[in-house]
Amino acid sequence: MDVDLALPLLGGLTPAAFMRRHWQKKPLLVRQAWPGVVPPLSRAALFALAENDGVESRLVQQRGDAWQLRSGPLPRRALPPISRPGWTLLVQGLDLHLPAAHAMLQAFRFVPDARLDDLMVSWASAGGGVGPHVDSYDVFLLQVQGRRRWRIGPLPGGARADARAGSRAAAPALVAGAPLKLLRDFQPTQEWLLEPGDMLYLPPRWGHDGTADGGDCMTCSVGFRAPAAGELVRELLVRMSDDEDDDEVATLYRDPQQTATANPAALPPALQAFARVALQRHLADPQALPRALGEILSDPKPTVYFEGRDNDESAVTGIRLDARTRMLYDSRHIFINGESFVASGRDARLMRSLADARLLSAQDRRGLSPGANELLQAWCAAGWMHRSAA
Repeated sequence: MDVDLALPLLGGLTPAAFMRRHWQKKPLLVRQAWPGVVPPLSRAALFALAENDGVESRLVQQRGDAWQLRSGPLPRRALPPISRPGWTLLVQGLDLHLPAAHAMLQAFRFVPDARLDDLMVSWASAGGGVGPHVDSYDVFLLQVQGRRRWRIGPLPGGARADARAGSRAAAPALVAGAPLKLLRDFQPTQEWLLEPGDMLYLPPRWGHDGTADGGDCMTCSVGFRAPAAGELVRELLVRMSDDEDDDEVATLYRDPQQTATANPAALPPALQAFARVALQRHLADPQALPRALGEILSDPKPTVYFEGRDNDESAVTGIRLDARTRMLYDSRHIFINGESFVASGRDARLMRSLADARLLSAQDRRGLSPGANELLQAWCAAGWMHRSAA
């Protein structure tokens, strides 16, 4: 993608200008960002999808001041009549199940794939919504059917201050006892009615409340995850400890020189030193941290399962990544679906091209080494990628 090319999707801004001016800084409303937009699926197909065990779905209903939440799978009989006002069906990860939704995501790849979460679709009857709330991630709200009224406002203290590196945002006040994380003191500062093709970008920690203006309202939300520091540290340490040699993992603390103590509750200094050395050993390898980070960020969601097949590939063909496959890279590694591989030279260049374009032509594939082609064949057999006519 040319990041210096002006896009209607961004209101005539280039991706470079959008990221500089708005990303994690301030909202952007774009009228007719996607002219002639077509919903990625019909209402009936969405309702049918919500019935599946492998699909993450939620039903939200509002009756007066009371809110109700039910998680899927949701059989059709569990959904209220279409004519009943005040209810919303949310289906998460639509891009994992529907090629049309996966194709929509490609328009937003000026943001690193490592940050991408998924495309969620919400269908609402008249007046339906999920109440005033706040997200900890960036989101593009694309109206694809019907109309939705959005009210937005920064949280007290200022979203801009919260975005500073190293700052710790205060938790917003929530409605007690509600099944959803609803803002208790939501104070909107702006309000818009979005028509099909209109889009609203919101950075983290901007309160927002969207309600369907009339029935049959469908909105696609493209969300970008932001890992919490503590959670990321825990995952990194677990991943790096999994990479340790068996002999090192089996190294037990020994204290043959420990003397009798009159203070049994005091931590032994030798045990503290043992723990410090064990942690430092994890970080001694300069590639351990980037390798573990790439594996974590390329790990598919827990609900993703691939269907393997017999590897009967007899000729070198073009390939395309499966919509559920996450493939990333750094200066030394290729990461795919939670696994890492060292790559260099032409193999690295072509593998990076595959990750960026999600396609690799037969001609380019012939430039890979035999070992790299064997890897691709194994990934095809695992269902991570498929043959392509390219």
